[in-house]
Amino acid sequence: MAKQSAGLVLYRHREGKLEVLLVHPGGPLWARKDEGAWSIPKGEFEPGEDPLEAAQREFYEETGYRPEGPFRPLGEVRQAGGKRVVAWACEGNWDPQQLRSNTFQMEWPPRSGKICEFPEVDRAEWFKIEDAQRKIVAGQRPLLERLAGLLGAGCRESGR
Repeated sequence: MAKQSAGLVLYRHREGKLEVLLVHPGGPLWARKDEGAWSIPKGEFEPGEDPLEAAQREFYEETGYRPEGPFRPLGEVRQAGGKRVVAWACEGNWDPQQLRSNTFQMEWPPRSGKICEFPEVDRAEWFKIEDAQRKIVAGQRPLLERLAGLLGAGCRESGR
């Protein structure tokens, strides 16, 4: 069964423009990747677990911030590796300088026997919706398109 994640798309309006908050994955495998590497704050959830509650929990674990809602459904997308991501939109205005992410451990360098700890998210940033379309992993782009449609913000599907 494909893995499933739940996440939140935090958005705000600044100087008349729609902006979304994206996070960059931490750890050495992502250190030099930028365009196409960013994501909405999200994480896996178990069958039977409420996806919206999981999305809120994962957002907090990855950023240290708890959006209050209301939460508007954006539906589900499937990423290249088969992972399903269900998401909700939420308006908010959080300062990425306040980022506090949970951590994970992995052997690094590979086959060294040394276990290192890395932040799950190494940075967060607000992007204008057009810029976010380039930064976000391809499989999550439809979530931004749906958000723009929901808010009437004029973001067309790319490459179609």
